[in-house]
Amino acid sequence: METLHAPWRIQYILSPKPAASESSLFTQVAHSSDDEANHVVVRDRTCYAVLNTYPYNGGHLLVVPYRQTPDLAGLTDEELCDLMKLTRRCVDVLTKVMKPDGFNIGINVGKVAGAGIAEHLHIHIVPRWQGDTNFMPVIANTAVLPEALGELAAKLRAAFGREHNSESIRK
Repeated sequence: METLHAPWRIQYILSPKPAASESSLFTQVAHSSDDEANHVVVRDRTCYAVLNTYPYNGGHLLVVPYRQTPDLAGLTDEELCDLMKLTRRCVDVLTKVMKPDGFNIGINVGKVAGAGIAEHLHIHIVPRWQGDTNFMPVIANTAVLPEALGELAAKLRAAFGREHNSESIRK
């Protein structure tokens, strides 16, 4: 088995984490009004989408319920449905803006399953391109993200806005 390295994630791994009894980072972002600084790209009724600060790939989004729960069982049917609908919308917008060849979409439940913020369920959406695993991450241990988070967040926010305006016109 080969070992793949993601050295840019060490900042997250080594950063101080809030105590388990405190609200999660996602809860703090949910209650913040500074979407630009937090790289929030869209807010919905019961959940929101945010760019991952330590992405596995360019455009790596997280879809997060506003209410903090560690697993799917803690969500109401409405929250679960909204979470999946927003995931679908994010895939649609990422497809239009970034034109990936595919996606990895997943949920890590619990620390042992790889959840970095285990106390607050979230869905990862990682755009993938043919050949996106090249010599840079494999040999040079370096990820190349083609666009700064702030710039990409602005593009995605604008695309979500256009999507919302199109839906309003259709109604």
